Amino acid sequence: MTAREFDESDVRIRPGRRTRPRSKDRPSHSDALLALVTAVDRGRTTCITNDGVIITAMKAREMGPKSVVVGDYVNLVGDITGTEGSLARIVSIEPRENSLSRTVDDAARVERTIVANIDQLVIVVAAANPEPKRGLIDRFLVCAFHEKIHPIILVTKTDISAVPEFINEYQALGVSIMTSAIKSASKDVDLANLHAALTGKTSVLVGHSGVGKSTLINALVPAAMRLTGDVNDATGKGRHTSSSAVALPLSSDISPSGGWIIDTPGIRAFGLAHLDSNKIVAAFEDLSEVIESCMPHCSHHEEGCALNEWAAPGGAINAERTARVNSLRSLLELKDANPPLLD
Repeated sequence: MTAREFDESDVRIRPGRRTRPRSKDRPSHSDALLALVTAVDRGRTTCITNDGVIITAMKAREMGPKSVVVGDYVNLVGDITGTEGSLARIVSIEPRENSLSRTVDDAARVERTIVANIDQLVIVVAAANPEPKRGLIDRFLVCAFHEKIHPIILVTKTDISAVPEFINEYQALGVSIMTSAIKSASKDVDLANLHAALTGKTSVLVGHSGVGKSTLINALVPAAMRLTGDVNDATGKGRHTSSSAVALPLSSDISPSGGWIIDTPGIRAFGLAHLDSNKIVAAFEDLSEVIESCMPHCSHHEEGCALNEWAAPGGAINAERTARVNSLRSLLELKDANPPLLD
């Protein structure tokens, strides 16, 4: 066997990648510009700086899979002029004070963050058409109390129906209750009280489709021109008119000092599987003290549960207390199940 002869094909023209180690030095981005995220749509993020410059940006590769949501404060580099056609890069997100999240698929525990850095959660419900659901309100309140967000329940369409009695029960929990008769055909409604409550705050509006969120936005921020829709007469459900969350300045000069209103798409399901059961219980402050006297490892559905005596002291059923206990138990029951369609 003769020895193999080498020719030019055996010579490596350029060194392999492994011989060129990648530099570990990374830019510090110390000159990055801080901006508030006001909209996220198909990979493009709209941001506004403290000087009112509106910039379009996209996530830098170094951000990885971390999501950017409306309300985030981000650091921008690249083309930050804000001129048409320019594109900056988001290189980091400032730590969030809080966030509003829901579980999309409880079986897979897929958590989706909707908005971040919120002062107030405005739960918009209609007095009728569609009918308000206690279950969805309770789910929103659990997240609000857990994240230390001040909750407000805003009842719309009070010109066609009275405010449901159970809504007033939430005042005992420190929840602000406000009403509005505004509807699509009535744009001249006095919203002074609501405007005062939102001024200087970052508030997010949540609720079913068809309850009037977009109509309220248009009344508070006329330049918003959000699409509005009606409730389907056959199903009693609202039609989605908002496809993504967007932050709008409450003041006319696009200044954070006037406050921000965040409009969100109508929500049909709001899962809580991402929250621990103890956190759900803690959100019901009026019941958490009662539960402390429960037996160890109480499921809160048992005959010996302390909640039973609290809801029916001396055997006499208290309707308001019973409703509160049923709300808690339903949330604990549904936490590990797929969230039902609530609108």
